[in-house]
Amino acid sequence: MATILHGDAVTLRPATADDVPRLAEIRDTPEVRARWRGSADLLAEVAEDLADPETEVFAVEHGGRVVGAVQWYAETDPEYRHAGIDLFLDPSVHGRGLGTDTVRTLARHLTTTLGHHRLVIDPAADNAAAIRCYAKAGFRPVGVMRRYERGADGSWHDGLLMDLLADELT
Repeated sequence: MATILHGDAVTLRPATADDVPRLAEIRDTPEVRARWRGSADLLAEVAEDLADPETEVFAVEHGGRVVGAVQWYAETDPEYRHAGIDLFLDPSVHGRGLGTDTVRTLARHLTTTLGHHRLVIDPAADNAAAIRCYAKAGFRPVGVMRRYERGADGSWHDGLLMDLLADELT
């Protein structure tokens, strides 16, 4: 049976092939594309993301419709075991606390159910809204990763590594 997670305002359920068009539509909005650089074929790219055995992708639902996706991966080396999170939401729902609810809901599952003691997330260093969102869930800045990711314009941009220990989840 698939894992369905319930937050205060969102429901996270395993994303399926039926979600690909909607998730590609969200990924193609200018606000999301600026942060989630993608290929010209977003349908294929989103389908590949869902098929990646290294990650688990949840559709984020609010008010009965898909408003984004959140995914996580695990570092399984016992010496460095942790989980990482990444997400995107439809810009039409930004500023409503759904990002924080999504992160908290998944973080609670990763720490409580799956036993991860540490989680990481790595927004662009200039993405103040995402950084505030993650901080509300308990993530703390660790440091700037210089020239960490290539932007849509082809230049390198800094990322902010943030982490959360299980007992810091708010």
